[in-house]
Parts: sequence; C-alpha cells; structure tokens
Amino acid sequence: MSTLDKSNTPLYTISMAAKLVGISVHTMRMYENEGLIIPFKKESKQRLYSELDVERLRCLRKVINEERIGIEGIRRLLALIPCWGIIKCSLKDRKKCEAYNIATKPCWMINHKNNYCTGRDCRVCEVYQSFSNCESIKNKLKELIA
Repeated sequence: MSTLDKSNTPLYTISMAAKLVGISVHTMRMYENEGLIIPFKKESKQRLYSELDVERLRCLRKVINEERIGIEGIRRLLALIPCWGIIKCSLKDRKKCEAYNIATKPCWMINHKNNYCTGRDCRVCEVYQSFSNCESIKNKLKELIA
C-alpha cells in the first residue's frame, strides 16, 4: 500500500499503535518527546494515531534497528529538511525562523514566533506529511534537489 493510499484519520490509541509497531507505550511517548512523531490529541489529551503514523513509526524502527541510527541522529537528520523550500517561505520569514537558523530540531518542534508558520498545525503541514515513511524522505529530497 502506498503512502497516498494510507489514511491520516486518527484511529488507534497509543497502546494499539504501539502494539501494531511492536514497541512499548513508553517508547511511543519518547518518540513524541524527541519530535519524531506528532500524534493527534483529543481535547481530553488522549493521543490517537493514523495509518500514516504507524507507517512513520515502522520507518523509525527500521532506521534505528537496521541502519543503527540513534534517535538524536534521526532528529538531526530531520532538522536538515529544508522546510523553507517546501513551503516557500520568504527570505524575511527565514531570517526570523529558528528552524532555518539551527540544525538541532525538525521544524515541527520549533515554537514559531512571528513567521510564516506561526499558529499553523505542524501535524498537517506539507513538511511533516512529506516525511511519513522512509521512501518518501528520499523521494522528497530528490524532488527538492532536482
């Protein structure tokens, strides 16, 4: 099933998503705290996950287990995503954006103030959505370079 066929509808509780991926709830929360995944959150603060989230989690597990890249390394790689090129930020916004000026956190972990992304929902942003699985990361980077 391709990424485009997968649903972004919140379906799974944190415990069910963890079970589907084969990890613990604690690990799921750690991935969230590290900025590797953004769950849906209900008003009750309950976390929910979609099919795309489960795919993203499987990709993370593959990279950690097979490629031997640690969480810090993954976060730093995600921090290198040229989000300003994907969403076409102005030079003025770039200069004010922490995501443009540092390389330690992905843009969706930044508290955006006074720039293009202020008040936007990172979970539905093209930057976050473009990197939902291992294949899409490479393809998006190829697209940006071409």
